[in-house]
Amino acid sequence: MKNVNTIFTKQANDMFKNIGTLIQFIIFPVVALVMTRLVAIPDADMPNNMFVTMKAAMFAGMSLIPVMTNIISEDVERKSLRLLVMAGVKPHQYLFGIGGFILLAGVVTSVAFGLIGDFAVIEIIKFLAIMITGSAASIILGATIGILAKNRQSSAAISMPIAMILGFSPMISNFNETVERFSSVLYTQQINVIVNDFSANFARAMLIVGANIAVLTVLFAIAYKKKGLRG
Repeated sequence: MKNVNTIFTKQANDMFKNIGTLIQFIIFPVVALVMTRLVAIPDADMPNNMFVTMKAAMFAGMSLIPVMTNIISEDVERKSLRLLVMAGVKPHQYLFGIGGFILLAGVVTSVAFGLIGDFAVIEIIKFLAIMITGSAASIILGATIGILAKNRQSSAAISMPIAMILGFSPMISNFNETVERFSSVLYTQQINVIVNDFSANFARAMLIVGANIAVLTVLFAIAYKKKGLRG
């Protein structure tokens, strides 16, 4: 537990010094708020929550992947990851320490989205549940890419296309059956489904997101074991 707390505190300090990372957690709800107040609400033909759900899905399914990738790849590039492994830090401790703080920041952002949106009580519960679990999946995926990348430059080149594929697949699936079949097993699709339709099968969506998290966690552990000592 001491290792987790130490890494958690380190990441908190690093994030507040890095404006580029910090702004990722602020810009999406700010844009959602502005667009909701100035565009959605004044337009009677437009759903009030249109921009809230759109930006929320993008935040959880896209932006957190490169954020986490950059953090991990920076540790790899600076050789600090190697020191952590040699100090006895286990994969789950490293992931919980860094990922735990990023997830906490993601929860704060998700709550901000919820406050901006016009949701009923049961809707806000479903919204936060799918946002938090979806954010967790993105964080684990970003960590895995960061571990495997050679440096921050290559991590960005890898994480951005992956984030875009995962983020835009739900939208493309509305027009292409092949993409729809593919994206149905992705956590980003389930985020998109629930935030846009709270009457959808919530249990099924959470099950798929949970399965994604389980698979991604195994992949992270393998990547950490393979590359950690060479980081």
